[in-house]
This record gives sequence, C-alpha cells and structure tokens, in this order.
Amino acid sequence: MPVSCNFGNNIKLTIFGQSHSEAIGAVIDGLPAGFEIDFEKVAAFMARRAPGQNDLSTPRKEADAVKILSGIVDGKTCGAPICAIIENTNTRSGDYDKLKSVPRPAHSDFAAFMKHNGFNDIRGGGNFSGRLTAPLCFAGAVCMQLLESKGIRIGAHIASIGKTADEKFDAVNVNSADFDKILAKPFPVIDDKQGEYMRKEIYDAKENGDSVGGTIECAVVGMPAGIGDPIFDGLENRISAAVFGIPAVKGIEFGAGFESSRMLGSENNDDFICENGEIKTETNNHGGILGGISSGMPVIFRCAIKPTPSIAKEQKSVNIMSGEAEKLVIGGRHDPCIVPRAVPCVEAAAAIVIADYIF
Repeated sequence: MPVSCNFGNNIKLTIFGQSHSEAIGAVIDGLPAGFEIDFEKVAAFMARRAPGQNDLSTPRKEADAVKILSGIVDGKTCGAPICAIIENTNTRSGDYDKLKSVPRPAHSDFAAFMKHNGFNDIRGGGNFSGRLTAPLCFAGAVCMQLLESKGIRIGAHIASIGKTADEKFDAVNVNSADFDKILAKPFPVIDDKQGEYMRKEIYDAKENGDSVGGTIECAVVGMPAGIGDPIFDGLENRISAAVFGIPAVKGIEFGAGFESSRMLGSENNDDFICENGEIKTETNNHGGILGGISSGMPVIFRCAIKPTPSIAKEQKSVNIMSGEAEKLVIGGRHDPCIVPRAVPCVEAAAAIVIADYIF
C-alpha cells in the first residue's frame, strides 16, 4: 500500500480503493478496545457528505452504507483493526474513456498518467477522486465519537462560496451550541441570508456549465492545552497534512492566518488573562495553537477549496499520445461546487488528527 494512503502514529488510518472499483474502504488500527460506536450517528455524519442529495451536488447517488469486516464485536471495538468497506454501486465508467489520453485541466489526470506510466485508473478519477473522502468520513465519525467522550467537539461551516462570505466563528467563544445550530440546517452556514446568496452563486455557475469554489472554517472546542509538538510535528502541521488529503483543498490558515501578516505585533498578540482560575487569552488570533501546541483556546482554521475541475464548458487540452491539441468537453456527473459536501470531510480530517494525539 502506498505510504500516501496511510496516516497517523497512535491511531493509524489506511484508506483504499478507487472511485469506480468494487468498493472503497478504511482500516483503522490503534483504537482503544471496549468503545461502543454509535453507528446511527456515523451514518448521519456520512450522509452529510453523500452525493446525489440535492440539485447542488452530483446526480450520482450512493448510499455510502458502511460494511464492517473486522474490529467490532457486539457493537464495541475489540482491539483488532477495524476494516470497513463502502460499495460503489452507481458507476458509469464509460464517461471517462476519453480522459485516458486527453487530461482535464486542473485535475490529476496528467500528473497521475506521468507518475504511473499510463496505468492510472482514470474512471471517476481513480484514487484521486473525492469519492475517497467517504472512508475518510467514516474514520472521522468514529474519532469524533471518541473525542466527544473526552469533552472535545468539532464543527465546521461554509465560510464562503465564490465572492459571498458567511459570518466567522467567534474565535474566543465558539461552542458546541454553535455547531448544533449549523447541523440542524440543510445548508451549513451561520447566516442563512448569506447562505441563500451562496446557493445562487452555485446555481449560476451550474447554469453556465461552470463551477465555483469557496472556503470552510472549522473549530475544535474543549481542546486541552499542551497537545502537539514543535518543529515538524506540530498540531498545525498534522492538521494541514490531513486536510490536504481532501481532493480540491488548495490552502489553509490558522487563527488570523494571512491577515496577521498585515497586523502590528500589538494587534496580533493575544493578551493572557486568568478567568475563574483558568489561563486564557482575550483574543484568539493564534487560532488555539502556539509553537505547534494547543493553548486551550478553540482551535480555528480555514481551508480553501478550488472549483470542481470537471465542467461542461469546452476547454483546451492536449492528447498525451499524439501531442496534438484537442478541445475537451467533459461528460459524466460532477458537482458544480464541492464545498457543501466537503464540510464534514474537514471535520473528519481534524478529528483523526486530534484523536491520534489524545488516544
């Protein structure tokens, strides 16, 4: 198994399969034995990512039903690795035949062809597909339940679509109630009015045969201080690595992020205070992480999601075999905007990292 499919030190995750293979799945090793997993909650979490639920996503419908092959006895972890598979039941591989020789702009097609000498699985994007975020979400859903048993909650919302932005989390006071409010909505935003404008941006792109990107903001609350490491294995490093495992992620920032580069030190620094015997900061420009280690404040980060590469507009490409220029019109079923379905994926990636540190 390629190293790129593996993640984690204490809790080790392996993701396997391709978009149009018989099944995709995950192996999770290192979970504590005796933990009872609520599979209804797992299914509800994965349903937030599943395709074909509304006219803002791909028409491809997949139940994303998880089949457990090992690691669970009487509903509880038994100490053996959990192996779970998700069958691919709605594939149309013929839609991708031409892409073997004529790569999509902004997709992995050409790079994968060069790396694997033309033997890459082009169907649905193969193992480069967003379909592989389904097992990521399964692993994340399990890790989120583990973390909740320790009082740690993770939540995210759409921060922007195109040029339309949502409110940001209150970086100091964000809490579980904020997450629950977002979870109760079909479109995961804080400001519903802005959400309507975002939906319009997606519809407009779709009607024009195009796609649109956006950003997602994620928060971790209940995080104890002192979790993480400096230099190469910091909390920011590890979260970034996991989040970049989600196809289409092109950037990440923590706390004030790039905005801090435009501040003075006196503006960016978060003054320390003692509140009810607990040391905190008045503001949270550092995003809950200092020196690669959690400060006890909410961990806050945002990631950028690029527009879906597969669009209906005619694009310019090159035939890899002949070197001749070709016009490319992409068929198949694709999301006009990946961002709404990526929200639980970002939560899952964060959960896997935090659980790996905590357990």
